[in-house]
Amino acid sequence: MSGPGSPRRQPRPWTVPFRRLAQANVAVVTGLSVVSALVLGAVLIVVTTPSVLHALGRIGTHPGRALGLTGASVGDAYLAMFSGAIVSPSALGHVLSSGHGWVTLFTPLSETLVAATPLVLAGLGVAIGFSTGVFNIGAQGQLIAGALAALYVGFEVKLPIGIHVPLVLLAGAAGGAAAGFVPGILKARTGAHEVITTIMFNYVMLNLLDYLLSVSPFQQPGQSNAISRTMPATARLPHLFGSGLRVNAGLLVALAFVAGATWFTRRSTLGFSFRVIGLNPNAGKTAGIDARRVTVLVLMLSGALAGLAGTASLAGTDFFLSSGYGGNIGFDAITVALLGRNRPVGVLFAGLLFAALDVGGRNMQAVTGIPLDLASVIQALIVMFVATPVLVREIFRLRGSAAASLQLSTGGWGG
Repeated sequence: MSGPGSPRRQPRPWTVPFRRLAQANVAVVTGLSVVSALVLGAVLIVVTTPSVLHALGRIGTHPGRALGLTGASVGDAYLAMFSGAIVSPSALGHVLSSGHGWVTLFTPLSETLVAATPLVLAGLGVAIGFSTGVFNIGAQGQLIAGALAALYVGFEVKLPIGIHVPLVLLAGAAGGAAAGFVPGILKARTGAHEVITTIMFNYVMLNLLDYLLSVSPFQQPGQSNAISRTMPATARLPHLFGSGLRVNAGLLVALAFVAGATWFTRRSTLGFSFRVIGLNPNAGKTAGIDARRVTVLVLMLSGALAGLAGTASLAGTDFFLSSGYGGNIGFDAITVALLGRNRPVGVLFAGLLFAALDVGGRNMQAVTGIPLDLASVIQALIVMFVATPVLVREIFRLRGSAAASLQLSTGGWGG
């Protein structure tokens, strides 16, 4: 037991650098969360690789072989993930020696940016809702609504590309906003909880998509499958670095909205109203802020960003809709928003991280045979560590002030 006269416990030597870093920047805790998740991921690689387990069973007689095989298995897996998501060292060496192969070199990074674009846009929408105390779980349905509106404007309106593309983006935002307006007005007028209404609206939009893909004018002419008409060339987002790389202007749209959301939440009067309602609804009402109006506006803005996420994928890389369009982007956006602590810049980095794990995980599976599910496990571990800063603080013996201030707040389930 320690007391006034007891000597102070000395920190472990290996934890001293982490303690100093934690005082300088709370983002270090997030970085340590990622490192912790990767370490546990390495353990999972070891225990799920039969050859490594067999070698470890004979570590007493062949320690060098066991440790070497373990290190090689983990190293090969993470190298494949890095090569598939960022850059391949072998491709880099080829470019430096020959001066050719630039497209191949930047393809992994391009694919990561393509995957991150809708995650960032949808994550921004969810984050704005969470920071205002509004639980928008309907980003998936809003994404579909935006994509449907964008596609309709794409094939029905004939305009030059310089006008057509902005109009398609506006249509996508409007479609998503309309899908957010319905649960917003239900909550404002009837008190229906947005968690229930937004979840159910996901199913409404999924089934509406299936229906529209089977009838004119959305269904591809001459097709019996549930596939939509193709987005015309004038409505497609242009590539940023040539046709060889899929990264397109959707990335610029996402970055612009990250900057815009940062200004909106910190500098605008409406953004201030959102934050006040999120922090203390009673204080907001006392100050004259209409909480019902804010709820409707938040869900419309959140839906507009989710609609843009669907539009960016449709006009940037996919060019047509099919059943179940969007996959799990709308649901992954919830995790991205939480990992980014509901802050626009945080959402940007969280989206990039999740996209890199997903794209790199597919390459890891192709190269090493390790299931893609492991990348999903690593994503879940990162979120778990980020959501429990006290655990990270205890593991690395960080001082309490910086780590304790890291919280994932959404304003509660009430109201």
